[in-house]
Amino acid sequence: MDQIELHKQTGEMVYSTLADKTLLAHKLQNSLNNTTVQLELEKASSQAKDNRIKSLEEIIIELRHDPSNPKAVQALMKKNEEDIAALRKMVKLPATLHPQTEGIAQQKKDDDVVAMLLALHKRLIETEGALQVALQQREGGQTSQPPQPVFNLEEPPQIITSPTEQTAETGPATSAPATTSEQAPSLDMQKMMKEIQVLEAQMAELNQTKEKLATINEKYDKSKQYVAEKAREVKALKEKIKELEKELSLDKVVAEIKKVLWAKIGQSITDQWQYIETIHEHIDLIGRAHKENQKARAALGNMPEIANRMINVLNNRTGPQLAAMGISNRTDTILLIKRVLTLRTLVQTLDRRCQEMQTEVNKFVEKFTVLHNRGLPSLLNSAGRLLSHENYAKRVNTFATNQITATSSAPQETGPTSGQSLYDKIENLFFIMNEIRHMFEVPPNYYKYTEADETLGEILRHQLPTQEWWAGMIQTLL
Repeated sequence: MDQIELHKQTGEMVYSTLADKTLLAHKLQNSLNNTTVQLELEKASSQAKDNRIKSLEEIIIELRHDPSNPKAVQALMKKNEEDIAALRKMVKLPATLHPQTEGIAQQKKDDDVVAMLLALHKRLIETEGALQVALQQREGGQTSQPPQPVFNLEEPPQIITSPTEQTAETGPATSAPATTSEQAPSLDMQKMMKEIQVLEAQMAELNQTKEKLATINEKYDKSKQYVAEKAREVKALKEKIKELEKELSLDKVVAEIKKVLWAKIGQSITDQWQYIETIHEHIDLIGRAHKENQKARAALGNMPEIANRMINVLNNRTGPQLAAMGISNRTDTILLIKRVLTLRTLVQTLDRRCQEMQTEVNKFVEKFTVLHNRGLPSLLNSAGRLLSHENYAKRVNTFATNQITATSSAPQETGPTSGQSLYDKIENLFFIMNEIRHMFEVPPNYYKYTEADETLGEILRHQLPTQEWWAGMIQTLL
């Protein structure tokens, strides 16, 4: 019966789907038919509009036709064709319209036709005015001609003659008397002599000026040499002043003091290096202990609480009761359960000892952070591990050399160095040296390290009951 009902429901679903699809196809077919009819109506409407436009064109051409001016008629026809083409584009409507918007579309068509006719009428008036203006200009151009140049052929050409020819033709107006005086040459010679004397005087003055200029140039060359010598002397004096200023600022002395202090700092680091290594071994052990404690806590979970309940049950049951439960030896079972409590105790003990070591590590880290901020290089490499003593000594020497060089090459204030400024330059190094010497109030040892390492070994060697046995005991006792 279930299969019959299933086939029946499936058949109804299939029939319902087919019925929906058939109805949808029928609706789409009706929409397509309506769209086709609308398209035919639009085509007919467009064809009627084209016929109307063509008839308007013929009427316009017939009314505005002027055989005497064919160019204007052609221009008018061309412009009318462009206007009609533009109007055709303006009145184009969509190919199909929704049946619900048929009335709105018809009203839009009517408005477009009216706007088209108004625009066409306006364009025709403008074209007619332009054509009349062109015809008037053409008629005016045919009646009016440009003025012709007038030439006077009766006036004879004028002949231009030179002054000598005119004088020869007309004759001299007045005749000047001939100069036959004997004093004219003498006057000319006197003028020439005077001019020669003036030139000689100018030459003499020019020679004197040249001599003075040569003397001035010689003095100028000597002064240039003198100025160059004085410039060299001034440069040498400036260098000497710089050296004296350096001596007054005690740069060399400060550099020597810094070298001595960095050497002392290096020796103090060497003296404290074994304790620094001890602290970093403590740091490594603390890291390993934290990892193992996390593993042990994850393995224990809620086993310690269940273990206490199991021990309570075992201590409150008689031997026959335990035998009925399948437990033959009460003591061995309790000892096996107590492994869970033992591991919890070991984890707590390791946490306490790691905290004691961490206290000493934190004191060292705080002190060294202050020194590092004051300029002491870091103890660690790029991987975060402690450098060897030789590598760290090289790092400190390189840092000290660079610091001393940079300080000596930096511009200094002129004038003698005061005691306060000298103290400020070297106070930082004295602080570093003193702090390194007193870095450890009590030298670190390996007592706590050994206890923590022993506890960690016990945790690693400790074995909890198996999961199967533990699950069976829970089911049996609880």
